[in-house]
Amino acid sequence: MATKLLIVEDDERIRASMRLSLEDEGNEVSEADSGEGALDTFANSNDGFDLVIIDIMLPGMNGFECCREIRKQSTVPIVIVTARADTHDVVAGLEAGADDYVTKPFEPKELSARIRALLRRSKTAEGSHGAINVGEIEILPDAGEVKKNGEEVHLTRTEFLLLCELATNPGKVLSREHLLEKVWSYDYFGDGRLVDVHIRRLRTKVERDPANPDHVLTVRGLGYKLVI
Repeated sequence: MATKLLIVEDDERIRASMRLSLEDEGNEVSEADSGEGALDTFANSNDGFDLVIIDIMLPGMNGFECCREIRKQSTVPIVIVTARADTHDVVAGLEAGADDYVTKPFEPKELSARIRALLRRSKTAEGSHGAINVGEIEILPDAGEVKKNGEEVHLTRTEFLLLCELATNPGKVLSREHLLEKVWSYDYFGDGRLVDVHIRRLRTKVERDPANPDHVLTVRGLGYKLVI
């Protein structure tokens, strides 16, 4: 079956160019020219979407808010599009729930490569089967679930895969490059900010005190590790 994509972009020329490029690769593409229109299209889709691409600068509801609203109801992979590569826009988009970003102007091949990488990720951690207990946290890789003190924790797909990768290597320091390769399936075009922001988001959901984590620890200059 064709991959179903939703493009949210108010510039008709850019939107058309993206649609044609992605359709040429066999994808089924829907469009919206505003955040409000995107939410309607997303809600009314019979089969849902496999991935959403959202431009940050939209009329009315901006891309950040659109991303947050979609994230409230779905773990679908989200790629934000920004005209600026500065830290503020990128981090704000990732904090809103996006999995990745591209910066205008971008080559269609770059966007396609990022889409393919996000879509080929498995929902379960490779090589893990049984439950993993980390203090009050219980990770069920095969079920795609995480519980804290018996209550389900709602993670995005990226947060879940990130936690699984750390949990299947307890006590081992994993570099940003390693996590980009294993979680995002990226090698040469990965950005360490993806890892840092998602680690922060993960901590807010699984740690008792995200500012002073007990389990997901930073090893300065090297990366991150999970302590059981």
